[in-house]
This record gives sequence, C-alpha cells and structure tokens, in this order.
Amino acid sequence: MSLATLKSVLEHAEQHHSAIAGLVVLGFEDAVAFVEAAERVQMPIILQAGPGSRKHTPVAILGNMFRVLAERASIPVACHLDHAFTVDECRAGLDFGFTSVMIDGSSLPLMQNVNITRQVVDVAQSYQASVEGEVGLVGYSGGIRSALTEVEDARIFGRDSGVDAMAISIGNLHLNAGAAVTIDFTRLSEVESVTRLPLVLHGASGISVADRKTLYTDHRVRKFNIGTELRMVFGQALRQSLLEQPLEFDRLKLLKPTIAPMREATQTILMQLQGRRRT
Repeated sequence: MSLATLKSVLEHAEQHHSAIAGLVVLGFEDAVAFVEAAERVQMPIILQAGPGSRKHTPVAILGNMFRVLAERASIPVACHLDHAFTVDECRAGLDFGFTSVMIDGSSLPLMQNVNITRQVVDVAQSYQASVEGEVGLVGYSGGIRSALTEVEDARIFGRDSGVDAMAISIGNLHLNAGAAVTIDFTRLSEVESVTRLPLVLHGASGISVADRKTLYTDHRVRKFNIGTELRMVFGQALRQSLLEQPLEFDRLKLLKPTIAPMREATQTILMQLQGRRRT
C-alpha cells in the first residue's frame, strides 16, 4: 500500500532536495498515466481533484478511484482535494478518502483566511490528513488577476494557520498555455525569510523548466501544480486517436491511445523535478 499524505511526500522532497508534482486529474486515463509515469521514475506524486474535476465527477468517485490507484502503486501517492472553498467541502473530501485538502481562502481578508484554514486544519487532524493553504492570489490566464503574496501576510499565515504547505503568488498563473511567466524571485526570497513551510506554486505549466529547477534547487518550492500542459497533451492525443480511427465509436478504444502520450509527458516532467539526496 502506497497511500501517502501531502506532508509525507513533501518531506521526501525536502530530503531529496527535489519537488513533487501535483497532477490535475480530469479522468481515469489521466490518473493511470500519472501513476505509471511515477512508477517508472520511482518518484512520489500527488493526484489532484480540482473544482472542474469535481463538477464533472462526484467527489466520492474521485476519492475512491485515487485511493485504489494509490494502494496498488509501488511509489507513494497522495490523494489531494484541490481548491476547496469551505470547511464542509474539505470535510466531504476527507470522508471520501482524500489524504490531503487545499482550502483556498486566498480571496478573503487575511485573518478570515487564517481562521477558515485553521478550522480545516482542526478537522483534518482527526483524519490524520494534511492541509495546504494559500496566501496571495494566483490569478487565471484571461481571467481573475493575480495579487502577489505580501511578505507580512505570509509570516502571519505561516505562523497561525497550522498548514503543512503554503501556496503563494509570485508571478505564477493558472491555465497559462502561452508564453512562460516571469517569476518574482526577490519576493520569493522575502517570503522564505519569514516561514519555514514548504512552498507551493499553482499554475506551474507556465513556469519554464529552468525556472522550476531554480525554484526547487535554490529555493524551497516543494510542490508544483501541473495541469494545463498535460491537458494539451491529452487533447492532441485524442485528436490523433479520432483521426486514426474515424469509424470507431467505442469511447474506451478512442481514449486508450491517450494514456501512453500522457505517461511519456508526465515522466519527462517528473524527471525534471528530480533533485539529489543531501549529504
């Protein structure tokens, strides 16, 4: 059984001076490809169910699917509920088997964010689960604008919220499928000076490979959330499958060819996040 918590896989990343990929799951084929890729490179991963995924598939199904895949895997797999907005939403995820939850209070005033996050931490303790919170606002490409993480806010949030990991906003952007974003390394260093928590970057698809390496090698970013670039691989693979099988109507036969390209792309990403064991 390789079921893991967010806290445990982040501790692994710290020990190996590496980073963990939080991989956004939209369907069974995605999840299978992600686990197979992680087994090939023998790295832990985080399977994530965000709001879009939960809108399409009930959280009860996602939780059980993630756990089955994790329990069969040869590497640690954390089952993560991403971007929950209420305590009840987090509790439901924990009831259905998720080993960690991300409570997103980033749009709230700081103390409201701290308070709701603290409530989720208290709930999660009875499940022996981990909690990720966010301070600063990571925006969306073509949508809500970002607000960089304020250093003093990070200090207070890190001190008072009780989270196991803290997501921050330093130029990263959700759903970015275009040019690489510009990371504010100065702001990152300032945040690192006021907290020892593992740091998380949402919207990592828009962060260049070189910057990712700097972020986990020279800084304490231990988790990258990656969705858009793998969604693009899936879309290309599905289009190719449809072109090659124009008369096929069985969705299982149409979707199966997406697994290998997703697995290969994920394996490349994971290898780029490999670090080295500290001596």
